[in-house]
Amino acid sequence: KYNNVLKYLFHVYITYLPSYMLQMYVRDALNSAMDEEMNRDNTVFLMGEEVAQYDGAYKVSRGLWRKYGDQRVIDTPITESGFAGMAVGAAMAGLKPICEFMTFNFSMQAIDHVINSAAKSHYMSGGMVTVPVVFRGPNGAAAGVAAQHSQCFAAWYGHCPGLKVVSPFNSEDCRGLLKAAIRDTNPVVVLENELMYGTAFPVSDEAMSEDFLIEIGKAKVERVGKHVTLVSHSRPVGQCLEAAEQLASEGIDCEVINLRSIRPLDIETVQQSVMKTNHLISVEGGWPMFGIGSEVCAQIMEGPAFDYLDAPAIRVTGADIPMPYAQVLEDGALPGVKDIVLSVKKTLHIQPMTDTA
Repeated sequence: KYNNVLKYLFHVYITYLPSYMLQMYVRDALNSAMDEEMNRDNTVFLMGEEVAQYDGAYKVSRGLWRKYGDQRVIDTPITESGFAGMAVGAAMAGLKPICEFMTFNFSMQAIDHVINSAAKSHYMSGGMVTVPVVFRGPNGAAAGVAAQHSQCFAAWYGHCPGLKVVSPFNSEDCRGLLKAAIRDTNPVVVLENELMYGTAFPVSDEAMSEDFLIEIGKAKVERVGKHVTLVSHSRPVGQCLEAAEQLASEGIDCEVINLRSIRPLDIETVQQSVMKTNHLISVEGGWPMFGIGSEVCAQIMEGPAFDYLDAPAIRVTGADIPMPYAQVLEDGALPGVKDIVLSVKKTLHIQPMTDTA
């Protein structure tokens, strides 16, 4: 009898414990990616405001300073232009810096180094100079931080040749994309999301490998569907999945694509989906003018999938205004699940149910 109990407990342990163990917070996914790459390659180092002794403003770099010391985890002054320029110079000299912006809104102070120095030097030197630098930090709207701290820079940096730009959604994305970015010989912009740092996601055994990489330039189909294609990146991917679950109860089957990479853009995966579903909706937290959704829609219009569309493509975006400070106005300025649901019904010509209460 005692042995039977032990066998039962062992069965429970093997069957159920992995589902609890293989959960990882986004901040821990980023932390482990940097830790593994710094351990693998001693030319990799981290620099930025409060990344060392304070463990990072969002605790993404927790423990790295104690493990690697002052030479490889470097607290900088509050001067983005200065330390971004130092990072670019270090990359040109053969090191592999990870340059953290406390928020990408502050990268505006350093954009000359990101665009003119990092992105263009390989081309302007005839391929003689490589700049293997990673610029990373939180991007897009957070909560209650108003107009100057709430912008999405995916379109800003995605516009520039010479840069690679990634925008992870979940923990697996963060591990695989950040590790790939650090190993890349090109400058890579890694756009994280502040509101996602404290969110936990399941991760596969494969993703926990030190050799796990996600190819930059490849999207992922997060949910297979047949009626409409939802294309998004970063936090809005979760909203698309939530909207898809809600619509499934009404018999509407949504395919959800997580772009993962902004530049290069995996338009082939979007095309294949649109040629199956015949409908396209892009969802993003940034402004509507010249955004990621605009580029996706333009490339679909110019490519083979256009003839498969049964309705015009629709963009769901943030409002075309500076972010308000008041919470009720901030909520109204950002896209939500309800906006996605209404857009899906619009493109499928389904009359939304009216609230008669």
